[in-house]
Amino acid sequence: LAMSMGLGVVGAVRSNDAPKTLADTTPIARLTEEQDVVVVAKDSPYRTIDDLIGAWKERPGKLPVGGGSAPGGPDHLAPMLMARAAGIAPRDVNYIPFDGGGELLASILGDKVAFGVSGVGEYLDQIRAGELRLLAVTGPERVTGLDAPTLQEAGYDVNFTNWRGIVAPPGLTDAERAKLTRLIEKLHDSPEWRQSLKQNGWDDAFLTGEKFGEFLEAQDERVVSVLKELGL
Repeated sequence: LAMSMGLGVVGAVRSNDAPKTLADTTPIARLTEEQDVVVVAKDSPYRTIDDLIGAWKERPGKLPVGGGSAPGGPDHLAPMLMARAAGIAPRDVNYIPFDGGGELLASILGDKVAFGVSGVGEYLDQIRAGELRLLAVTGPERVTGLDAPTLQEAGYDVNFTNWRGIVAPPGLTDAERAKLTRLIEKLHDSPEWRQSLKQNGWDDAFLTGEKFGEFLEAQDERVVSVLKELGL
């Protein structure tokens, strides 16, 4: 028994004051890392990230931003960090959470939100097909094959990526944990997994055992500090 999880779970635990935290699980492996994208509809008046942020600064509450995360999740944290970098008070941001990429896409295309923030893999097809205009990516480097700057390149001090991994229940024996880790290592080394990374725009971020546990602790501390700093 294991659970696929990511940064969204870290945020959900903290924003909902859950009685159990990831410290109660057995860390197995971090698998992938993924940048978020800042996108608008193809007929949006905002043609560059500067266009968008300029208008957002003038009327932050009037430009709703949509994301596929509840408060504390990656699609929520990314635009909040963008706002802070642009000099917009996070409390003034009109963030609208959607239940997954399909609902968010319909709202972007239907002008229900001014822009959307989601994982690269969620909207690769729509970006390549020209349905969505990609304005920027949130990570440290441009995404290969996509013509958009990083937020840092554009002058906004944001370096943000989402990640996903596997945790198991508490109380596993060393042998059980080792067996599960070997299974995940086998998956990671398969050609099918490498193809999945390529198709979905994910970066390989493989990390196992105690190092993954230390990473989880650091991520938990980061989410707590960001939520507190943003007054959320």
